[in-house]
Amino acid sequence: MLAVAAAWAALLIPQTSQKKTITLDDLLSQPHFHPIAPNWAPDGKRFTYEEDGAIKLYDTMAKSSREWFRPESLQKDAVSPIQPKDFGWQNRRVSSESYQWFPNSEDLLAEEKGDLFIVRPNGQHEQITKTDIDEEDPKLSPDGKQVLYRWKWNLYVLDLATKQVRQLTTDGAPTLMNGQLDWVYPEELDLGTATWWSPDSKQIAYFQFNVANEFIYPQTDLIVERAKPEPERYPQAGTANALVKLGVVSAQGGSTTWMDLGETSNTLLARVDWSPNSSQLAVQRFNRVQNELDLLFCNPGTGAVRKILHEESKTWLNPADNLYFLKSRPEFLWTSEQSGFRHLYRYSDQGELLGQLTRGDWMVTRVAAIDEANQKVYYTSTEASPLERQLYSVNFGGGTPIRMTQHAGTHYAHANSEGSYFVDTYSSMKQPPETVLLDAAGHQVAVLQPADISQANRYDLLPRQVIPLKTPDGVTLYARLIKPAGFESGKKYPVIVSVYGGPQAQTITDSWAGVTWEQVMAHRGYIVWELDNRGSANRGRAFEAPVYREFGKIEVADQRFGVEQLIKMGFADPARIGITGWSYGGYMTIHAMLRAPDVFKVGVAGAPVTNWHNYDTIYTERYMGLPDQNAPGYDAASNVKNAAKLEGKLLIVHNIEDDNVLFQNTMQMAKALEDANKEFFMQIYPQKTHGVSGPLRRPLYEEMTNFFDAHLKSGT
Repeated sequence: MLAVAAAWAALLIPQTSQKKTITLDDLLSQPHFHPIAPNWAPDGKRFTYEEDGAIKLYDTMAKSSREWFRPESLQKDAVSPIQPKDFGWQNRRVSSESYQWFPNSEDLLAEEKGDLFIVRPNGQHEQITKTDIDEEDPKLSPDGKQVLYRWKWNLYVLDLATKQVRQLTTDGAPTLMNGQLDWVYPEELDLGTATWWSPDSKQIAYFQFNVANEFIYPQTDLIVERAKPEPERYPQAGTANALVKLGVVSAQGGSTTWMDLGETSNTLLARVDWSPNSSQLAVQRFNRVQNELDLLFCNPGTGAVRKILHEESKTWLNPADNLYFLKSRPEFLWTSEQSGFRHLYRYSDQGELLGQLTRGDWMVTRVAAIDEANQKVYYTSTEASPLERQLYSVNFGGGTPIRMTQHAGTHYAHANSEGSYFVDTYSSMKQPPETVLLDAAGHQVAVLQPADISQANRYDLLPRQVIPLKTPDGVTLYARLIKPAGFESGKKYPVIVSVYGGPQAQTITDSWAGVTWEQVMAHRGYIVWELDNRGSANRGRAFEAPVYREFGKIEVADQRFGVEQLIKMGFADPARIGITGWSYGGYMTIHAMLRAPDVFKVGVAGAPVTNWHNYDTIYTERYMGLPDQNAPGYDAASNVKNAAKLEGKLLIVHNIEDDNVLFQNTMQMAKALEDANKEFFMQIYPQKTHGVSGPLRRPLYEEMTNFFDAHLKSGT
C-alpha cells in the first residue's frame, strides 16, 4: 500500500508536458480491466477466479493463490455441440455458472463446450458427459450428487454416481419452454435463470414460458448470400407477454405440481426463493405495470399460495434481489423502498414486521452477506454520498450502521456466505481500481490486485470535476466536467454533453474511468459535460418519479438547466453545444435536439429508441403505463412524432440486427425526418447486438469524432 500511495503522491506533481496526449489509437489499444470475481467455496476459506486464461485458487488462510487448471485442458476432451441451424436470440443477461463447488469445498463442477467435468484438487478432471448436445444451464444439486440441465426446452437430471439421466419434463417446445427464459424477463427483471434446486436436493422449481402469443419481430440476416429470416420474439409495449407458470417437480421424476398463482397474462413473476428447510417456495409477483408487488409463499406439494406482503406505489416499484431467508429462525430480511429509499427490514415468516434495520435519506444498494451467528447484515449503500458505495454492517435489531470500508469512492464487495471475508474492488476518480481481501471487521488482509497506475503515469488524464447544481425547485443534481487540454481562461470552447438520462442507471459516481472517448475529445479541444437528471437511479423515489408517464420532459429540462449553468461559468460557447448517448442516451440525444433546439446544435445518437411503442413491455410499461391508457404521454415522448422540430445536425448510428433497441426505431425516425424534409446522417453496422463491438469499434469512434469535428468544432 505504501508503494501505491507514494506513486500517487508523485502524480500530484505537474507532469502534463511529459505525458502523452490521448488519441483514438490509445483508446482502442487499452486492455480491459477484469476485477477478481470470487467464486467462494462453501466453507468460505477459499475461492476461485479467472485470470490470464487460467482458473486460480486463492486460500484465505495462506493468503496465497495458485493456478488450479486451465479450461483448455477440459475443452480438448469436450465434444462441441451441434450448432442449431437458426440463430437464437438469447438475452445477454441470462446467467449460467461455468464452475460450481461441490459441498466438500474440494471439487469443482465445470462446464466446457456443453460437456460436464469434475475437477479434482490436484487439477485432474473426470469427464461426466461427452455428447454433441449442449447441457444448458447446468446446476449442481446442494448435496453434490446430481446435476440439473436443460436440452431442447425440457429438463433433465444426471445422477453423478450412476451416470443415469432422468427426463423430468416432456412437453417442451419452441413456444413452451421449461426452465428457459424468454428475451424480456432477464433484460428488464434482471432474472438470470428459470430453475431452482430445493435446499434438500429433492425438488426442482422451474418456470414454464408459453411464448406463443409474444410478438415476433422479423429480424433478417442480410450478410449471407441470400437474406435469411431470423425472427425474434420481442414483446413490444402493449402486446402480449409470455404466460409464465411456476412448477415443482421431484428430482426423481413424476408429474409437476403447479403453483396456484392465478392467470398470468397481466402479471410478472420476478423472483423465486426456497425456504431453508425446503417447505416453502417464495415468489415475487408484480402486476403488469409494476406498481403493485405481492410476496407469496407457496406449498410445493399442493401448490397452495398465501400472501405474506403487499406493496404498491403511485408510480412504480423497482424489481430487486430483496428477500433473504434466515436459517436459524422463522424470519426473513426484506429490502423495500416504502420509505422513499431502499432499506432493510426484518419480518416473521407470517409477514409480521419485526423491525427496520436501516433508515435515512440514502439507499441500500446491495446485501453482501448475512452473519446469522452474530446477527449482522453486511450491505453496500449511498449513506456516505450518493456518488459513493461503501460497505456497512448493521445488527438484526437495527441501530447505528458500522462502516467497514474506509477508502473514498465506489466499492464492490463480494463476501463468502457468512461474511467472514470480503473481496473488495474499489476505485475513485483519483484512484484506479484495486482489489483487496477484508476480514469481518473490515481490516485489510491482503492486496489481491494492486492498483495499475500505468495509464496515469503515461497519459495526460485530464481532471474530472464533479459539480453539484441546485435546481430552482431545490433539487441537487450532480454533473461532471472535463476541461479541454491546454485550457485558457477567457476562451470559449465547444461542448459535448455525454448523456444516458434514463431510469435504473447512474453515471456520475466517484469511480475511476481512465482512458475514455471523453478524454480523447477533451484532448481535441472540447469541454465534456455529463449530468444525472431526475429519473436516474439511486437517489430515491422522489428523484425518480418525475419521469412517470412522460419520458423526456423533465430529463431534457434538467439537461438544459445543466448546460445553462455550464455556460454561466464563462468558458463554454453557447453556439456550439453537442450531445451524444447510447440506447436511452440515444433517445435523449434526439429528444434534447427536438425539445431544446436553441441549446443542442449537434448530436450523435447511438441505438436510439425513437418511439416507445417499439420498446419492450416490461421496461416501457413500468414507467409509461400501457399505450392505450397513456396515448398523450407516448406521443409527447416520441421522437418520430416530433421529427419536424429538428434544427441541428444529427447522426444516428445503429446495428441493423440490434436485439434490444430494434432497428425499426431508426427506420421510423429516418422516414419521419425525410417526410419533414429534414437533413440527417446515418451510419449502419451489421452486428446482432445492442452495442457495436470488436473491430467495428474503430469506425464507430472515428465516425462520431469526425462528425463532431465537422459540425461542432467549427460551428458549421
